[in-house]
Amino acid sequence: MRRLSRLTRERNLLSAMRLKFRLIPSTSVGHLFLLQEMLSVRVFVRVKKVRLLSSFRASSVKLLLQPLKESILSRELQQSKIGKSEATLPKSEQLGHDDLKEGDHIKVYIADVKDNERGPHAIISRTHPGLVKRLFEQEVPEIYDGVVEIKSISREAGSRTKMAVYSSNPDVDAIGSCIGNKGARVNKIVEELGGEKIDIVLYSDDPEKYISAALSPASVCKVEITDEETKSCRATVPDGQLSLAIGNKGQNARLAARLTGWRIDIRPESGFYGEDEDDEPKAEEKSEDVLDLDESTEGETVVSDETEE
Repeated sequence: MRRLSRLTRERNLLSAMRLKFRLIPSTSVGHLFLLQEMLSVRVFVRVKKVRLLSSFRASSVKLLLQPLKESILSRELQQSKIGKSEATLPKSEQLGHDDLKEGDHIKVYIADVKDNERGPHAIISRTHPGLVKRLFEQEVPEIYDGVVEIKSISREAGSRTKMAVYSSNPDVDAIGSCIGNKGARVNKIVEELGGEKIDIVLYSDDPEKYISAALSPASVCKVEITDEETKSCRATVPDGQLSLAIGNKGQNARLAARLTGWRIDIRPESGFYGEDEDDEPKAEEKSEDVLDLDESTEGETVVSDETEE
C-alpha cells in the first residue's frame, strides 16, 4: 500500500473538517465560534488580571520611582502608571508639603492593591511607614544586605519618624550605618521626605533600655514596668527634661509608645507633677502609622541633636 505524503494527509483532514461543518447548521457554527471566541477572551482577561495582581503584590515590597500621569479634582487624587495599569495617590496619602505636578517623578510605596472590574488597581502612598523602610534599604547597604535590621518604625508623616534598628554583628554600628558619614545617608532620606525629622534608636530585648532610648532626645532616669500583661510602664525623667520627653503636643512620647508597643506614663524626678492618674501624661501604643517588623519590639538611642519646642 502506497504511503500518503504529509501534504496529502493534511489535505484529507481539511476536507473531512469542511464536510463535518457542512452537516451543522450555519447558525450553530456561528454560535460555536462566537462561544469559543468569548471563552478565549474571558480566559485571556482573567489570566492578565491575575498576572497584574501578582505583579502589584510583588511590587508592594519595593520602592517605586513613579512619574505622575495627571491631576484629578485639584490634587484630591494623583494618578500614575505601574506597568500598564493605573495607580492612585490619594490626598490622604500625600505629604502636606508635597507640591505635585504632572510628570513629576516621586518615590512612593504601594500601600494596597484592589481588584475591580477594570483590573488590579494600586493605592500608592507617601505617608506609609513602609516608605521610610524602603528608603533606608535603598540608601544603607548594610540594611539591604541584612547586616542591619529595621525592627520597628513609628511615623507621623511630614513631621517626625522614630525607627528601631539592630545588628547581631557586634562589629557593626547599626545606628552609625544608618546615619552615614557626616549624616550623608539619613540626610538624603530627610530631603526626600521634605525635612521630616528622623530619630534612630537601637533595638534591645530589655524593654527598660528600649523605652529609655525611645524617649530620646530626653534623658531618662529609670523605667519601671508596672504591668507586663498590659505592657504598661512608668518612665522617670529629670524635671528639666519633662517637656522634652513629652514633646510638642505629646509627639515624642506618642511616637515612643508606638515604636515600643508599651503604654508609657511619664513623671518628673521630683514627683511633683501630680498624683492624680488622670492628670499624668500617658503615651498610647496603638496607631495606624506604625510599621512593626517583629512581634516584640524594644530598642535604644536616638540620633538627634534637636530639641522639641
